[in-house]
Amino acid sequence: MSNSAAASRTEGEASRIDVAVIAREVTRHCAAYRDPVPRLALRQLANTLLPYLALCALMLWATASGYGLPVLPLAVPAGGLLVRLFIIQHDCGHGSFFPSRTANDWLGRALSTLTVTPYDSWKRAHALHHASTGDLSRRGTGDIHTLTVREYLALSRWHQLRYRLYRNPFILIVLGSPLNFLLMQRFPSGVGLPWRTAWRDVLVLDLCLVAVMAALAFAVGGIGPVLWVFLPVICVAAWVGGWLFYVQHQYEETVWEGAEAWDFHRSALGGSSYYVLPSVLQWFTGNVGLHHIHHVNSRIPNYRLQECLDGHPTLSQVGRLTLRDSLRCLGLALWDEDARKLIGFSRVRTLQAA
Repeated sequence: MSNSAAASRTEGEASRIDVAVIAREVTRHCAAYRDPVPRLALRQLANTLLPYLALCALMLWATASGYGLPVLPLAVPAGGLLVRLFIIQHDCGHGSFFPSRTANDWLGRALSTLTVTPYDSWKRAHALHHASTGDLSRRGTGDIHTLTVREYLALSRWHQLRYRLYRNPFILIVLGSPLNFLLMQRFPSGVGLPWRTAWRDVLVLDLCLVAVMAALAFAVGGIGPVLWVFLPVICVAAWVGGWLFYVQHQYEETVWEGAEAWDFHRSALGGSSYYVLPSVLQWFTGNVGLHHIHHVNSRIPNYRLQECLDGHPTLSQVGRLTLRDSLRCLGLALWDEDARKLIGFSRVRTLQAA
């Protein structure tokens, strides 16, 4: 190894140590915000669930009365509220929305009939995602499949094409996100759960969804109006949710490490973005853009993330992505082990030529 390469490697290792130290100090700060506040939780549940149900009822009534097309644009705010309900369910899965574990689990399961996401299976898979974020040796659980440059170049042309198709934004988000919520989640993944438990979790939800859809169809005179309302709403929520999940970890300066160098605190702070959104979008998305804080301490309720951010200057500086910045993330697909950043396929061709 040349002297310059050795020096560069030493500097990189020192930088990783420095960031890990900062991350641990930030972790101590975040711990002060982990306690749920029932008053805030109930207020958030009310100002999200009630408007969502009201919008859906209005859309169902109008559609059944022959005015389905004029009310179709209401699927956008309804989808935004459904994203916010998903964030509440997500907090329940972390045990952070209410102080009571039982209350969290019952609310999470109840909300699953609206988010069409099986609560217990998703909770387990998501916990594994938090435990392995940024670890190259534990990819593939609750995250977007990401190859390194060397892994990609070692593939056959056919498998390279399959990966390129998978990472295409249209396939990954526009098609993939609704398919994931509407179809793939109707079957058990079994991630981290006994097969029988996974089947029970998913089948109970599927039966509940059938019962709810049947009751609504009976009330409005057919299944057509029900599908006309809920399919667009779920698709809007899935697109927003899919995009948010993508930019939370798929940005250029994210962090990936091998098992020997992986550090939970550093990966949590450096491998998760701070998505700076306009206040109205931050409200609809339940502060999930403050994702670096959430990964540092997943027990912080979403309604306390902004308070935590405001309390420490470092948190507003790391992993920042604006709306404009996030659009550039669409072209990223591979982890460059040498440059230590995500790159696009065009950059791989340049590296091959060099």
